[in-house]
Amino acid sequence: MAWLILFVAGLVEVGWAVGLKYTAGFTRLWPSLFTVVGGVVSFVLLARAAKDLPIGTAYAVWTGIGVVGTAVLGIALFHESRDWLRLACIALIVVGIAGLRVAAAR
Repeated sequence: MAWLILFVAGLVEVGWAVGLKYTAGFTRLWPSLFTVVGGVVSFVLLARAAKDLPIGTAYAVWTGIGVVGTAVLGIALFHESRDWLRLACIALIVVGIAGLRVAAAR
């Protein structure tokens, strides 16, 4: 269950991180509120998952999901670079997340 909670926490992190783009420096009320609430929810879920998982693994997976999801949505929504080196680095992060999950199962 902790892994599912951690995965959801990572997805919520993606939501608030992308939400930052829409806040216009926290000058727009609803995007700002969404972003702040998302940040709190994501952090609370991370804390819950960390009760049952090693903190280093939980934090690395949480940030990894956030990094990969935010980068992919940046490409899709904001037309950010699709340079092969950038995509390769994102793929390495995915491999690292998977590796941490496998290592934790041992």
